[in-house]
Amino acid sequence: MEKALIIVDVQPTFCEGGELGVQGGNAVADRIAKYVSAHGDEYAYIATTQDWHIEPGSHWSAHPDFVDTWPVHGKAGTPNAELHPAIAALHVGHHFKKGQYSPSYSGFEGYEDNTDAIPTREQVAMDMAAGRTLADALRASGVTRVDVVGLAESHCVKETALDARKLGYEVHVIEDLTEPVSEESGERARRQMREAGIILD
Repeated sequence: MEKALIIVDVQPTFCEGGELGVQGGNAVADRIAKYVSAHGDEYAYIATTQDWHIEPGSHWSAHPDFVDTWPVHGKAGTPNAELHPAIAALHVGHHFKKGQYSPSYSGFEGYEDNTDAIPTREQVAMDMAAGRTLADALRASGVTRVDVVGLAESHCVKETALDARKLGYEVHVIEDLTEPVSEESGERARRQMREAGIILD
């Protein structure tokens, strides 16, 4: 069985002190780094995802409801949108940026961009159309199982895992390597993932 590991949105913007900090986010970053150092050779493919917002429309709001609208976060080109230092130090080769010009939660909504460029709308459309998506990358790698870790379990981890499951992969979310925004939202997310056939390890 060829496995892939998807490290979702482990960025300072989602860790303590960030614009949408998740309690325990920095500790999750450190645990993921240790896990990859110990188990990275078990994976045929490893990738990170990042919120890389430029003009994401209503996703950003001066009066957020924290359901569909949020404070400014993951702003492309800012330090808080970069990978968490613990994850950056792993030197993962594949990075998927998402949400440049629209709301985005799943890593499957992004495309591979291993630079810190701030692309135009036209560049984003061309790169998506060119087959640089996560779905294409997993297919090309012959992956059959996808492990998902990162931040936050209740939002982008959940949506990435659900999309992987829709594509037919065996999907595992490693519980020790993620944290939800709140325990209540985490419980809802875990129930939704289990109902979709995702395995919570």
